[in-house]
Amino acid sequence: MSPEMLAYPFLFIAIFFESFILVTFLSRPARAARARGPGGETPAVAIIVPCWNEATTVAATTQSLLALDYPKEKLEIILVDDGSTDATPEVMARFAEHPQVRIITKENGGKHTALNAGIAVTNAEFVGCLDADSFVDPAALREIIPCFARKEVAAVTAAMSVHRPKNLLQHMQNAEYTFGITLRHTLASVNGLYVTPGPFSFYRRSIITMVGGFRHGHQTEDMEMALRLQREGYEIENAPRARVYTKSPDTITKLIRQRTRWTTGFLRNTLGEHRGLIANRRHGALGMLVLPLSIVAIASGILIFSLVLFTLGHSLVTALQIRIGVPLLYTVLPHGPFDWFYVPSNFYILLGAITLLITLSFVIIGKRISQTPGPIGIGLISYTFLYGLIAPLWLLRTTTDVILHKHRHWR
Repeated sequence: MSPEMLAYPFLFIAIFFESFILVTFLSRPARAARARGPGGETPAVAIIVPCWNEATTVAATTQSLLALDYPKEKLEIILVDDGSTDATPEVMARFAEHPQVRIITKENGGKHTALNAGIAVTNAEFVGCLDADSFVDPAALREIIPCFARKEVAAVTAAMSVHRPKNLLQHMQNAEYTFGITLRHTLASVNGLYVTPGPFSFYRRSIITMVGGFRHGHQTEDMEMALRLQREGYEIENAPRARVYTKSPDTITKLIRQRTRWTTGFLRNTLGEHRGLIANRRHGALGMLVLPLSIVAIASGILIFSLVLFTLGHSLVTALQIRIGVPLLYTVLPHGPFDWFYVPSNFYILLGAITLLITLSFVIIGKRISQTPGPIGIGLISYTFLYGLIAPLWLLRTTTDVILHKHRHWR
């Protein structure tokens, strides 16, 4: 058996998962969620903006919140300065006299402490979180509130896109985020969400208080909270037309640092404190499908990347040996009916192409159901050619960090 045959099971699993997403997308609960319109109810809402050295963006973030289509007397904005060392406090001070804005200043303790500080000073029925480098669509809150109609819903996520992508790397991330819109919308219909992203996720305040507030969560407090809510038997919904735009890393180094934090947080949370969710039938699709396959996806990303490098290296050496007439690899690498150069490689490429095509289709679907404006063509192209090359870098780094118990600062 040739080494690349090892990739086939992972490719079949990927196609199986994407087929599950497609079938679930067409199901009655998902269709009902897409048909749900903005609600007329306007309960009291508080939106917390945790800030640490966000002087360049917090003003625009706050302005986007003040522009929300929601009764002013029902909307409170809480800016929390988590011990910033730049001009963040001075920028926040511009809003000190605004009747909707409350400013809290505290010593640096991490994002989870900033969120808890904001929750502690409000009596609003629902609390939201907005990262200080993100900006919301005016209609977003109206789309989110109806999702809380059922009492068992503890949290609601929004539809996240990249704010004004400028280079190919950011366009790639925009396509990835738009794919995430389809994924979150679909998984929410089977209560399969395991993260409530920082950009504009909302919570029922009474439940957050009851479960003990936010925790450090291995630098992924939003993921830890979502897993804790799922463990306690609550549901996480999604509002696919609640658009929010967030700034994204503009260099490969920054992107790898960000994704390493996200992925190590996922592994440490799911394999640590919340490992009881995995393969737990009581938690349905989340425990039996989403979490196990998410872990498998990390391993498969590393394996397939390694096999691609192996295949390219083999091709290069084979071409060289033909050119110089010396069988460099003949006695080292196995040859036979399953050699990558023959039929199996075509099937291997075919499976990969099918997986990619389905993924790109989900990107287009995500843009359509969220009604996100702007072109997506550059994103589709850059995602096709860049994502598979870059993602394995943070997967390898993540796996190494988890195995070696290494912890990194995320900034």
